Amino acid sequence: MEIIERVQGLALGGLDELPTQFVRPAHERPENSKAVQGITVPVISISQPTEILVKEIYNACSQWGFFLLTEHTISPSLIGRLQAAGEEFFKLPQEEKEKYANDPSSLKFEGYGTKMTRNHDEKVEWEVTEEYAKELLKVTDALLELLSEGLGLERKALKSSLRGEEIELEMKINMYPPCPQPQLALGVEPHTDMSALTILVPNDVPGLQVWNDHNWVAVDYLPNDLFIHVGDQIEVLSNGKYMSVLHRSLVNKDRMRMSWAVFCTPPLDALIGPLPQLVNDENPSKYSTKTYEEYRYRKFNKIPQ
Repeated sequence: MEIIERVQGLALGGLDELPTQFVRPAHERPENSKAVQGITVPVISISQPTEILVKEIYNACSQWGFFLLTEHTISPSLIGRLQAAGEEFFKLPQEEKEKYANDPSSLKFEGYGTKMTRNHDEKVEWEVTEEYAKELLKVTDALLELLSEGLGLERKALKSSLRGEEIELEMKINMYPPCPQPQLALGVEPHTDMSALTILVPNDVPGLQVWNDHNWVAVDYLPNDLFIHVGDQIEVLSNGKYMSVLHRSLVNKDRMRMSWAVFCTPPLDALIGPLPQLVNDENPSKYSTKTYEEYRYRKFNKIPQ
């Protein structure tokens, strides 16, 4: 099997200069598009009274499409075990890691990963515990209920539109090795996620930036917080009341950055479009209705939605 040349392999070989294929166009380079100073992303504690929580999450998701979630139910020890498993994975021989490599041409998320399944008859071939998937689903359900309430809808509205218990979780682990010229490169180029929600845990090396009010804003690392991204499907279902966050990832000259992202998605045949309750003469539909599979195909192939 042909092995794709991975960034990790290049980095381990020792580099003094960035290979040309990794140098971003001038306008995209971090040195020419620095994050604005003095602005921080929303940080929300899930332990607050529901009325306050609904309002804070609505504001964060309508104005940012992103927030840090604190005081959630996933224990620091469980997050630590998840991270340790990922770190061990990247120590495996390249041939072993390639078994988990996602091929974008097959409409899978880029990076290394697999589906986190709830079907106990299926083999889960990933270094993540059943406990983490179970706890993450609890957080996802709570967030979807709060997001529904923020739209003035019944609590199960968004989850039902994503096909309820058929919601899928797909995990991706990214590793960004030290980069000799970080001012010229990006770990991940600017993009929005095609998921409904993305829930991410990073290591302690900062690098994530989100786009807000015509500026890049750096996201600080807060131990054990969950990074919550609104994805394209929630933007569509909410008819644009919630925004899918544009984000990018920078690299570090001296330290390796890692992130563990779980994408919460509807099944491929789910029809996703603006919820009828949110469409009227004053607020016409801003998006077409299509299956999630068609949406993915169009996004991967850069076809207008």
